[in-house]
Amino acid sequence: MGKSNASGKGGYVSAVQDSIDCVRVAARAADAVKAEHLVAFDVTEPLAITDIFMIAVGNNDRQVLAIAEEIEKQLHVQRQRQARSREGLQEAQWILLDYGDFVIHVMNPEAHEYYDLERLWRDCPLIDLQLPEHEAGADQAGDETDDETGDESSTADSGVPSAAERN
Repeated sequence: MGKSNASGKGGYVSAVQDSIDCVRVAARAADAVKAEHLVAFDVTEPLAITDIFMIAVGNNDRQVLAIAEEIEKQLHVQRQRQARSREGLQEAQWILLDYGDFVIHVMNPEAHEYYDLERLWRDCPLIDLQLPEHEAGADQAGDETDDETGDESSTADSGVPSAAERN
C-alpha cells in the first residue's frame, strides 16, 4: 500500500492520492445521507496494512446501514471500487468496509463513543475531505422547530451555534 513509485507527473496518480480521492467520494456519499462526525486519518506511518481510516457516524442502526450502502454504491459508480471485505452488516452498529488501501468505519453513536477511534489515531494527520460547508439554517445545521411550542432552535444537535448566534 502506501507509497507508490509513481511521481504524480505525466498523468500518473500516486497510490496515496488515489486513496484520498476515493475517501473523498465516500465522505460525500456519507454526507449526502446525513452522516455525522466525518473524519479521515492518514495512517501510512503507523500502519503498513492501509493508508487511510475514515470514520462516519449514523444516528441509528438503520442510518448506519444506509450510510454504508451509499458509500459502497458511490465508490463503485464513481471509482469502480468494491470493498475487499465487509463486516458488521447484520448488526449495523459498526460496519467496516475494507478497500485495502483505505478502511471505512461507519458506526452508531454508542459504538463511536465507546471505541473512540479518533483518540486512537489523534496523532495521525487529518485528511481534508473537501466537504461542502453547510449553511446555518440548512438541514444539517439543525434548525428545528419545537413541535410543542413552535419555537425555532438554531443550535445544531452538536451544540454549535449558528452564524446569527455567534454575532
